[in-house]
Amino acid sequence: MDFKTQLLPAAGLSSVAADALLVVIVGQPRPAALDKALAALLDDATKQGDFEFKAGRCLYLHRPVGVRAARLAFVAAADGSAKAFKAAVAVGLGQLKALGVAELAVASVGGEALTAAHAEALVTAASDAVYIYRHTKPSAPAAPKLASVSLLVAKPALSALGRGLRQGQAVAAGVGLARECGNRPGNHATPSHLASEAKKLAKQYGFKVEVFDRKQIEKIGMGSFLAVARGSEEPPRFIVIQYHGAAKGKAPVVLVGKGITFDSGGISLKPGAEMDEMKFDMGGAASVLGTLRAIGELQPKVNVVALIATCENMPSGRAVKPGDVVKSLSGQTIEILNTDAEGRLILCDALTYAERFKPAAVVDIATLTGACVIALGHLNSGLFSSDDTLAAELLAASRSALDPAWRMPLDEEYDEGLKSHFADMANIGSRAGGAITAAKFLQRYTAKYPWAHLDIAGTAWKSGVAKGATGRPVPLLTHFVLARAS
Repeated sequence: MDFKTQLLPAAGLSSVAADALLVVIVGQPRPAALDKALAALLDDATKQGDFEFKAGRCLYLHRPVGVRAARLAFVAAADGSAKAFKAAVAVGLGQLKALGVAELAVASVGGEALTAAHAEALVTAASDAVYIYRHTKPSAPAAPKLASVSLLVAKPALSALGRGLRQGQAVAAGVGLARECGNRPGNHATPSHLASEAKKLAKQYGFKVEVFDRKQIEKIGMGSFLAVARGSEEPPRFIVIQYHGAAKGKAPVVLVGKGITFDSGGISLKPGAEMDEMKFDMGGAASVLGTLRAIGELQPKVNVVALIATCENMPSGRAVKPGDVVKSLSGQTIEILNTDAEGRLILCDALTYAERFKPAAVVDIATLTGACVIALGHLNSGLFSSDDTLAAELLAASRSALDPAWRMPLDEEYDEGLKSHFADMANIGSRAGGAITAAKFLQRYTAKYPWAHLDIAGTAWKSGVAKGATGRPVPLLTHFVLARAS
């Protein structure tokens, strides 16, 4: 899809040539904010009760009198923020995307001047609206015809909004890759497939990539990671991707993604209901790949290393059992009390491996705990960090990216739940505060660098009618990396 800025015409919005015109209304604008034709249409609709100045209300008009565009939609926004603008655009696109609209023009009236954040929000909303998964579904509906979106702006804003559109396109491309990886079934999106995607990114953007197989992982000493992979016939992979956008000696940001391409729970088998959704348990890995796609497009002046530990968690005669003790790369031993708490077992070895890069910061991303879903639902990702500065950076990135996160506690007392009689630690604590004890487990492997953990179990995918990967938190991570570059 092509995105561009276009000057507001002197003759008013009614003179815009496009298949459809989408007008976002902020507040109750004065009649002078719209040209005569549009003001008359809006006034008549409000008098007839067809439109109200309430967030989310939408009015669609086909071939309206006095308007050059064949289709017109008014949408009310909650306020003038980028967040409200994005929500309004999404509502409008819900009306327009199934129609024969190839060229769309978007304008906003009644609020403050549009910013780069509004432009980025437009791109991500439009890209989300037209996404259709079809890799294993030949009968998927045809893609919407929408091919071009123009943001109508005043001349002084052209440059800034153009940058916002470009950044939005990069983020949207990353989100699209993450969604595509996440939506593919477990027999398609295997560890080897994720490795293949990493190699494609490396070839496209000039990244350095290494993919380690089982024997190489054994040689490294990742005993905890390999314990999870033991039950599956699908070979594990450890993927290392490096992007050098800054000076060689500049400490990198390291992103660590959990890549369980299917999670049966292992010997601690999950209930059958909704187990199919455990193909999404590689959402952390998918978001790291998506973020690298965005970074490749934007080429920020920062060094980034991505580490992805990926395997299946399956029951078999070789699978790890409750009560088994394994040795992690750090040398610490772990008593595995529940084989379904496997994500932390692969992440801990990746977090130890991260030390060799002498990182400026490490962020791990994982669909780690159902407890985080209970705590935060499906809106906020859970943020845990031992470093206040890093936590503040990630929260700022979540706000600017419209990809919300909420900081959770890491009090020392929660660590008590991980004590074991037979190893240095257990892999689970009590049910209460499960997202926190999982983060405390990971924290034990992060003493040598600033660290944060994003639990995206509630935000990486949707269930029900809208079932599918969301691509989160690619926007958050991209904004975080870009802020580090600036």
